[in-house]
Amino acid sequence: MNKIAFIFPGQGSQKPGMGKDFYENSTIAKEIFDNASSLLDLDMKALCFEDNEKLDITEYTQAALVTTCLAIARTVEVKGLKADVTAGLSLGEYCAIAIAGGMQDLDAILTVRQRGILMQEAVPSGEGAMSAILGISEDKIEEILSEIQDVSVANFNCPGQVVITGKTSAVEEANQKLLENGARRAVMLNVSGPFHSPLLKEAGNKLQNVLKHISMKTLQIPYVTNVTAQYVTDIKETKDLLSAQVFSSVRWQQSVETMIESGVNTFIEIGPGKTLAGFMKKINKQVKVCNIGTWEEMGKVMEELMGD
Repeated sequence: MNKIAFIFPGQGSQKPGMGKDFYENSTIAKEIFDNASSLLDLDMKALCFEDNEKLDITEYTQAALVTTCLAIARTVEVKGLKADVTAGLSLGEYCAIAIAGGMQDLDAILTVRQRGILMQEAVPSGEGAMSAILGISEDKIEEILSEIQDVSVANFNCPGQVVITGKTSAVEEANQKLLENGARRAVMLNVSGPFHSPLLKEAGNKLQNVLKHISMKTLQIPYVTNVTAQYVTDIKETKDLLSAQVFSSVRWQQSVETMIESGVNTFIEIGPGKTLAGFMKKINKQVKVCNIGTWEEMGKVMEELMGD
């Protein structure tokens, strides 16, 4: 018996053309894109389907990616494939909450549009940075970071890959020390700010004001939060967790391990790219991992899991 988790990627997985085939083939996907365009007064089709500079700018990226992932996920549900649990990496957690029943799709899209703007404005451009650290233990990373101010762990992605975040000079210093202490690589990321850093605490607090106006609903299935890597079953916890998530470490590896421990054996990454599938191979090779980012991929996964 399959116990299925829908998992959703975070910022960085976006690419031009994402969701276009779903818009053209799925009524519900078309509705989500069109309604998002009206709600935000943005041309979501131009943003997601065409080559443009805005897609990689945080304040646009977040709404574009959540719109795309929800359009795909709702189409998958209409076709008859449902999740038992959900989770999403950072931004992807909003999709996880919506699919779990805790938020209206358009409220999730509206919130992440504001979240993107708040995160973009939180730290002046160039003053914050993020870096992927490969091939060194988490304990060693945390030991070295404890000796440097204004840098911390942003993401625990998978064994052998941790992302650090903070002031640019502090991240550069940490990169050097980590390489000297055995890290295989330290790769500066092409991001516009020090996401999941205490430097974004003010942005997290401002997000609380946005969330005050968002109506939450009883969860139909549980989701796993990045902040604690534990299941959330009470929607009353969600707003505080989403606020804290902006400036807290993303415990993705631990979140996946929580789901596996509870019996999840099939993970479906919904959205563009295969970032989470790549992490899954390093976290646990025994579980099944599928990707649905295109109409064709959806057909293959449906056939494999449902025999349609």
